[in-house]
Amino acid sequence: MRNNQGNYENQRELVKKVKNKKKKRLRRLIIIELIVILVLIPVIYLYFQLGRIPRQELNLDNIQFNNINLKELDGYRNIAVFGVDSRANDLKKNTRSDSIMIVSINKKTKDVKISSIYRDTYVYIEGHGYTKINHAYAYGGPELAINTINKNFDLNVTDFVTVNFSAVTNVVDLLGGITLDIQEDELKHVNNYTRDVAKINGTDYKYLKKAGKQTVDGTQATAYCRVRYTAGGDFTRAERQRTVMDQIFKKAKKANPFTLAKVANKMIPQVYTSLSNTEMLSLGKDIFSYDIKDQTGFPFDKTAKKIGGVSYVLADTLSSNVSKLHEFLFDQKDYEPSKTVKGYSSDIAGR
Repeated sequence: MRNNQGNYENQRELVKKVKNKKKKRLRRLIIIELIVILVLIPVIYLYFQLGRIPRQELNLDNIQFNNINLKELDGYRNIAVFGVDSRANDLKKNTRSDSIMIVSINKKTKDVKISSIYRDTYVYIEGHGYTKINHAYAYGGPELAINTINKNFDLNVTDFVTVNFSAVTNVVDLLGGITLDIQEDELKHVNNYTRDVAKINGTDYKYLKKAGKQTVDGTQATAYCRVRYTAGGDFTRAERQRTVMDQIFKKAKKANPFTLAKVANKMIPQVYTSLSNTEMLSLGKDIFSYDIKDQTGFPFDKTAKKIGGVSYVLADTLSSNVSKLHEFLFDQKDYEPSKTVKGYSSDIAGR
Protein backbone atom coordinates (compact mmCIF):
# COMPACT_ATOMS: atom_id res chain seq x y z
CA MET A 1 0.00 0.00 0.00
CA ARG A 2 2.80 2.35 0.96
CA ASN A 3 4.65 1.41 -2.25
CA ASN A 4 1.59 2.24 -4.34
CA GLN A 5 1.18 5.55 -2.53
CA GLY A 6 4.88 6.28 -3.06
CA ASN A 7 4.65 5.48 -6.75
CA TYR A 8 1.56 7.67 -7.04
CA GLU A 9 3.34 10.60 -5.40
CA ASN A 10 6.37 10.10 -7.67
CA GLN A 11 4.12 10.11 -10.72
CA ARG A 12 2.41 13.29 -9.49
CA GLU A 13 5.81 14.92 -8.98
CA LEU A 14 6.93 13.84 -12.46
CA VAL A 15 3.75 15.22 -14.07
CA LYS A 16 4.22 18.46 -12.13
CA LYS A 17 7.81 18.80 -13.43
CA VAL A 18 6.68 18.13 -17.00
CA LYS A 19 3.95 20.78 -16.68
CA ASN A 20 6.44 23.28 -15.26
CA LYS A 21 8.84 22.62 -18.13
CA LYS A 22 6.03 23.16 -20.64
CA LYS A 23 5.05 26.41 -18.92
CA LYS A 24 8.65 27.64 -19.00
CA ARG A 25 9.00 26.64 -22.67
CA LEU A 26 5.71 28.39 -23.48
CA ARG A 27 6.88 31.47 -21.56
CA ARG A 28 10.14 31.51 -23.54
CA LEU A 29 8.25 31.17 -26.83
CA ILE A 30 5.94 34.05 -25.90
CA ILE A 31 8.92 36.23 -24.98
CA ILE A 32 10.69 35.33 -28.25
CA GLU A 33 7.52 36.08 -30.23
CA LEU A 34 7.14 39.42 -28.48
CA ILE A 35 10.75 40.30 -29.28
CA VAL A 36 10.26 39.31 -32.93
CA ILE A 37 7.07 41.39 -33.11
CA LEU A 38 8.81 44.39 -31.53
CA VAL A 39 11.58 44.10 -34.09
CA LEU A 40 9.23 43.54 -37.02
CA ILE A 41 6.87 46.43 -36.18
CA PRO A 42 9.37 49.17 -37.11
CA VAL A 43 10.59 47.14 -40.10
CA ILE A 44 7.05 46.66 -41.47
CA TYR A 45 6.19 50.27 -40.65
CA LEU A 46 9.36 51.41 -42.39
CA TYR A 47 8.64 49.30 -45.47
CA PHE A 48 5.21 50.86 -45.98
CA GLN A 49 6.49 54.35 -45.16
CA LEU A 50 9.19 53.96 -47.80
CA GLY A 51 6.42 53.57 -50.34
CA ARG A 52 5.66 57.26 -49.85
CA ILE A 53 9.05 58.37 -51.17
CA PRO A 54 8.90 59.97 -54.65
CA ARG A 55 10.81 57.73 -57.05
CA GLN A 56 12.23 57.95 -60.50
CA GLU A 57 13.04 54.77 -62.35
CA LEU A 58 15.99 55.95 -64.38
CA ASN A 59 15.99 55.48 -68.13
CA LEU A 60 19.37 53.83 -68.73
CA ASP A 61 19.22 54.96 -72.36
CA ASN A 62 19.80 58.46 -70.99
CA ILE A 63 22.65 57.32 -68.75
CA GLN A 64 25.78 56.58 -70.69
CA PHE A 65 28.96 54.74 -69.79
CA ASN A 66 32.32 55.32 -71.41
CA ASN A 67 34.10 52.45 -73.10
CA ILE A 68 35.56 51.07 -69.87
CA ASN A 69 35.77 47.66 -68.23
CA LEU A 70 32.62 47.76 -66.14
CA LYS A 71 33.34 44.29 -64.71
CA GLU A 72 36.17 45.79 -62.68
CA LEU A 73 33.57 47.87 -60.84
CA ASP A 74 31.11 44.99 -60.26
CA GLY A 75 32.31 44.52 -56.69
CA TYR A 76 31.12 48.02 -55.74
CA ARG A 77 27.73 49.63 -55.32
CA ASN A 78 28.10 53.26 -56.41
CA ILE A 79 25.35 55.72 -55.51
CA ALA A 80 25.22 59.43 -56.31
CA VAL A 81 23.95 61.55 -53.42
CA PHE A 82 22.71 65.03 -54.27
CA GLY A 83 22.03 67.69 -51.66
CA VAL A 84 19.75 70.50 -52.78
CA ASP A 85 18.69 73.64 -50.99
CA SER A 86 15.10 74.15 -52.12
CA ARG A 87 12.60 76.06 -49.99
CA ALA A 88 9.90 74.73 -52.32
CA ASN A 89 11.22 71.19 -51.71
CA ASP A 90 11.69 70.76 -55.48
CA LEU A 91 13.85 67.64 -55.57
CA LYS A 92 13.41 66.54 -59.18
CA LYS A 93 15.13 69.34 -61.12
CA ASN A 94 15.12 73.12 -61.62
CA THR A 95 17.42 73.36 -58.61
CA ARG A 96 21.20 73.18 -58.52
CA SER A 97 22.85 70.47 -56.47
CA ASP A 98 24.85 72.29 -53.79
CA SER A 99 26.33 68.99 -52.66
CA ILE A 100 27.38 66.08 -54.89
CA MET A 101 28.84 62.93 -53.40
CA ILE A 102 29.76 59.52 -54.77
CA VAL A 103 29.17 56.88 -52.11
CA SER A 104 31.00 53.67 -53.02
CA ILE A 105 30.19 50.50 -51.07
CA ASN A 106 32.49 47.48 -51.31
CA LYS A 107 29.94 44.65 -51.56
CA LYS A 108 32.30 42.11 -50.02
CA THR A 109 33.90 44.02 -47.13
CA LYS A 110 31.05 46.55 -46.58
CA ASP A 111 33.69 49.29 -46.50
CA VAL A 112 32.37 52.67 -47.63
CA LYS A 113 34.31 55.47 -49.30
CA ILE A 114 32.90 58.91 -50.05
CA SER A 115 34.10 61.44 -52.60
CA SER A 116 32.63 64.94 -52.85
CA ILE A 117 32.58 66.47 -56.31
CA TYR A 118 33.14 70.19 -55.88
CA ARG A 119 30.05 71.93 -57.22
CA ASP A 120 32.04 74.42 -59.36
CA THR A 121 34.02 71.67 -61.08
CA TYR A 122 34.37 72.39 -64.81
CA VAL A 123 32.95 69.44 -66.78
CA TYR A 124 31.20 68.61 -70.03
CA ILE A 125 27.39 68.37 -69.76
CA GLU A 126 25.63 66.69 -72.67
CA GLY A 127 23.70 69.29 -74.67
CA HIS A 128 25.06 72.21 -72.65
CA GLY A 129 28.81 72.16 -73.21
CA TYR A 130 31.43 72.90 -70.56
CA THR A 131 30.14 74.44 -67.34
CA LYS A 132 29.80 73.81 -63.59
CA ILE A 133 28.82 70.28 -62.65
CA ASN A 134 26.09 71.43 -60.27
CA HIS A 135 24.18 72.85 -63.28
CA ALA A 136 23.53 69.33 -64.60
CA TYR A 137 20.86 68.59 -61.98
CA ALA A 138 19.07 71.87 -62.72
CA TYR A 139 19.16 71.21 -66.48
CA GLY A 140 18.00 67.60 -66.49
CA GLY A 141 17.51 66.24 -62.99
CA PRO A 142 19.26 63.12 -61.71
CA GLU A 143 19.49 61.43 -65.13
CA LEU A 144 21.59 64.19 -66.67
CA ALA A 145 23.56 64.64 -63.44
CA ILE A 146 24.44 60.92 -63.30
CA ASN A 147 25.21 60.87 -67.02
CA THR A 148 27.61 63.78 -66.47
CA ILE A 149 29.32 62.00 -63.57
CA ASN A 150 29.75 58.77 -65.53
CA LYS A 151 31.02 60.44 -68.71
CA ASN A 152 33.51 62.77 -67.00
CA PHE A 153 34.86 60.34 -64.40
CA ASP A 154 34.58 56.85 -66.00
CA LEU A 155 32.04 55.65 -63.46
CA ASN A 156 29.07 53.28 -63.60
CA VAL A 157 26.54 55.02 -61.36
CA THR A 158 22.90 54.04 -61.97
CA ASP A 159 21.29 54.99 -58.65
CA PHE A 160 20.82 58.23 -56.78
CA VAL A 161 19.43 59.72 -53.59
CA THR A 162 18.47 63.41 -53.49
CA VAL A 163 17.98 65.05 -50.11
CA ASN A 164 16.84 68.54 -49.21
CA PHE A 165 19.30 70.15 -46.80
CA SER A 166 16.52 70.78 -44.26
CA ALA A 167 16.36 67.00 -43.80
CA VAL A 168 19.77 67.16 -42.13
CA THR A 169 18.27 69.29 -39.37
CA ASN A 170 15.51 66.76 -38.68
CA VAL A 171 17.73 63.70 -38.77
CA VAL A 172 20.38 65.10 -36.42
CA ASP A 173 17.72 66.17 -33.92
CA LEU A 174 16.03 62.75 -33.96
CA LEU A 175 19.39 61.06 -33.39
CA GLY A 176 20.03 63.28 -30.36
CA GLY A 177 22.67 65.49 -31.96
CA ILE A 178 26.12 64.77 -33.37
CA THR A 179 29.66 65.62 -32.29
CA LEU A 180 31.57 68.26 -34.26
CA ASP A 181 34.90 69.95 -33.63
CA ILE A 182 34.14 73.62 -34.32
CA GLN A 183 37.22 75.68 -35.16
CA GLU A 184 37.72 79.28 -34.00
CA ASP A 185 37.43 80.66 -37.54
CA GLU A 186 34.18 78.72 -38.08
CA LEU A 187 32.34 79.73 -34.89
CA LYS A 188 31.05 83.14 -36.04
CA HIS A 189 29.89 81.79 -39.41
CA VAL A 190 28.17 78.76 -37.87
CA ASN A 191 26.20 81.05 -35.56
CA ASN A 192 25.25 83.37 -38.43
CA TYR A 193 24.00 80.47 -40.54
CA THR A 194 22.25 78.94 -37.53
CA ARG A 195 19.94 81.96 -37.44
CA ASP A 196 19.29 81.70 -41.19
CA VAL A 197 18.59 77.94 -41.10
CA ALA A 198 16.16 78.38 -38.20
CA LYS A 199 14.35 81.12 -40.10
CA ILE A 200 13.99 78.93 -43.21
CA ASN A 201 12.80 75.91 -41.19
CA GLY A 202 10.66 77.93 -38.78
CA THR A 203 12.45 76.52 -35.74
CA ASP A 204 14.05 77.86 -32.59
CA TYR A 205 17.80 78.14 -32.38
CA LYS A 206 20.65 78.76 -29.99
CA TYR A 207 24.17 80.01 -30.64
CA LEU A 208 27.30 78.03 -29.92
CA LYS A 209 29.18 79.73 -27.07
CA LYS A 210 32.67 78.52 -27.88
CA ALA A 211 34.79 76.58 -30.35
CA GLY A 212 35.98 73.02 -29.76
CA LYS A 213 34.54 69.51 -29.79
CA GLN A 214 30.88 69.52 -28.73
CA THR A 215 27.43 68.09 -29.39
CA VAL A 216 25.42 70.19 -31.83
CA ASP A 217 21.75 70.02 -32.72
CA GLY A 218 20.26 69.73 -36.19
CA THR A 219 20.04 73.46 -36.91
CA GLN A 220 23.67 73.96 -35.88
CA ALA A 221 24.82 70.95 -37.92
CA THR A 222 23.04 72.25 -41.03
CA ALA A 223 24.58 75.68 -40.48
CA TYR A 224 28.01 74.03 -40.24
CA CYS A 225 27.40 72.40 -43.64
CA ARG A 226 26.78 75.82 -45.20
CA VAL A 227 29.91 77.62 -44.01
CA ARG A 228 32.26 78.56 -46.84
CA TYR A 229 33.76 81.88 -45.72
CA THR A 230 36.90 80.40 -44.19
CA ALA A 231 40.24 79.33 -45.67
CA GLY A 232 39.55 76.84 -48.45
CA GLY A 233 36.14 78.29 -49.32
CA ASP A 234 33.91 75.73 -51.01
CA PHE A 235 36.57 73.01 -50.69
CA THR A 236 36.39 73.07 -46.89
CA ARG A 237 32.61 73.38 -47.06
CA ALA A 238 32.45 70.08 -48.96
CA GLU A 239 34.71 68.59 -46.29
CA ARG A 240 32.32 69.79 -43.58
CA GLN A 241 29.41 68.18 -45.40
CA ARG A 242 31.27 64.86 -45.51
CA THR A 243 32.08 65.20 -41.80
CA VAL A 244 28.41 65.71 -40.92
CA MET A 245 27.42 62.75 -43.10
CA ASP A 246 30.02 60.60 -41.35
CA GLN A 247 28.81 61.65 -37.89
CA ILE A 248 25.16 61.00 -38.80
CA PHE A 249 26.14 57.56 -40.07
CA LYS A 250 28.03 56.72 -36.85
CA LYS A 251 25.12 57.89 -34.68
CA ALA A 252 22.59 55.95 -36.79
CA LYS A 253 24.60 52.74 -36.30
CA LYS A 254 24.02 53.05 -32.55
CA ALA A 255 20.32 53.89 -32.82
CA ASN A 256 17.51 51.42 -32.11
CA PRO A 257 14.99 50.35 -34.80
CA PHE A 258 12.26 52.65 -33.44
CA THR A 259 14.52 55.71 -33.67
CA LEU A 260 15.56 54.74 -37.20
CA ALA A 261 11.89 54.37 -38.14
CA LYS A 262 11.23 57.90 -36.81
CA VAL A 263 14.19 59.20 -38.82
CA ALA A 264 12.90 57.56 -41.98
CA ASN A 265 9.39 58.92 -41.42
CA LYS A 266 10.72 62.47 -41.03
CA MET A 267 13.04 62.24 -44.03
CA ILE A 268 10.59 60.65 -46.47
CA PRO A 269 8.96 63.90 -47.70
CA GLN A 270 12.42 65.37 -48.32
CA VAL A 271 13.95 62.47 -50.26
CA TYR A 272 13.82 61.55 -53.95
CA THR A 273 15.49 58.38 -55.18
CA SER A 274 15.78 55.63 -57.78
CA LEU A 275 16.11 52.93 -55.10
CA SER A 276 13.16 50.59 -54.49
CA ASN A 277 11.77 49.76 -51.03
CA THR A 278 13.54 46.42 -51.11
CA GLU A 279 16.87 47.98 -52.09
CA MET A 280 16.63 50.59 -49.34
CA LEU A 281 15.74 47.98 -46.73
CA SER A 282 18.61 45.83 -47.97
CA LEU A 283 21.03 48.73 -47.61
CA GLY A 284 19.47 49.61 -44.27
CA LYS A 285 19.81 46.14 -42.76
CA ASP A 286 23.55 46.24 -43.45
CA ILE A 287 24.04 49.62 -41.78
CA PHE A 288 25.63 48.00 -38.74
CA SER A 289 28.17 46.28 -41.01
CA TYR A 290 29.13 49.39 -42.97
CA ASP A 291 32.27 51.26 -42.06
CA ILE A 292 33.24 54.59 -43.63
CA LYS A 293 36.90 53.95 -44.35
CA ASP A 294 37.88 57.17 -46.08
CA GLN A 295 36.58 60.36 -47.67
CA THR A 296 37.98 62.97 -50.01
CA GLY A 297 37.16 65.80 -52.38
CA PHE A 298 37.43 65.80 -56.18
CA PRO A 299 39.35 67.00 -58.11
CA PHE A 300 42.44 66.22 -56.01
CA ASP A 301 44.71 68.58 -57.97
CA LYS A 302 42.84 71.69 -58.98
CA THR A 303 42.97 75.34 -59.94
CA ALA A 304 40.36 78.03 -59.35
CA LYS A 305 40.05 79.99 -62.58
CA LYS A 306 37.72 82.54 -64.14
CA ILE A 307 36.38 81.87 -67.62
CA GLY A 308 34.20 84.55 -69.14
CA GLY A 309 34.07 86.27 -65.76
CA VAL A 310 32.74 83.15 -64.00
CA SER A 311 34.78 81.27 -61.39
CA TYR A 312 35.29 77.53 -61.96
CA VAL A 313 37.33 74.69 -60.45
CA LEU A 314 39.53 73.10 -63.14
CA ALA A 315 41.16 69.71 -62.67
CA ASP A 316 44.96 69.56 -63.22
CA THR A 317 44.48 67.43 -65.36
CA LEU A 318 41.10 65.67 -65.60
CA SER A 319 42.79 62.44 -66.78
CA SER A 320 45.25 62.28 -63.88
CA ASN A 321 42.52 63.16 -61.37
CA VAL A 322 40.23 60.43 -62.72
CA SER A 323 43.10 57.95 -62.31
CA LYS A 324 43.49 59.04 -58.68
CA LEU A 325 39.72 58.80 -58.13
CA HIS A 326 39.68 55.18 -59.32
CA GLU A 327 42.60 54.36 -57.07
CA PHE A 328 40.86 55.98 -54.11
CA LEU A 329 37.43 54.38 -54.64
CA PHE A 330 38.33 51.01 -56.15
CA ASP A 331 42.05 50.47 -55.40
CA GLN A 332 42.76 50.44 -59.14
CA LYS A 333 46.47 51.16 -59.57
CA ASP A 334 47.62 53.11 -62.64
CA TYR A 335 44.09 53.39 -64.02
CA GLU A 336 44.06 54.35 -67.72
CA PRO A 337 41.19 56.80 -68.42
CA SER A 338 38.90 56.31 -71.42
CA LYS A 339 39.27 58.21 -74.69
CA THR A 340 36.23 60.27 -73.72
CA VAL A 341 37.84 61.46 -70.47
CA LYS A 342 41.13 62.13 -72.26
CA GLY A 343 39.25 64.25 -74.81
CA TYR A 344 37.54 66.27 -72.07
CA SER A 345 40.87 66.58 -70.28
CA SER A 346 42.52 68.02 -73.37
CA ASP A 347 39.68 70.54 -73.87
CA ILE A 348 39.79 71.67 -70.23
CA ALA A 349 43.58 72.04 -70.27
CA GLY A 350 43.20 74.44 -73.20
CA ARG A 351 40.92 76.81 -71.31
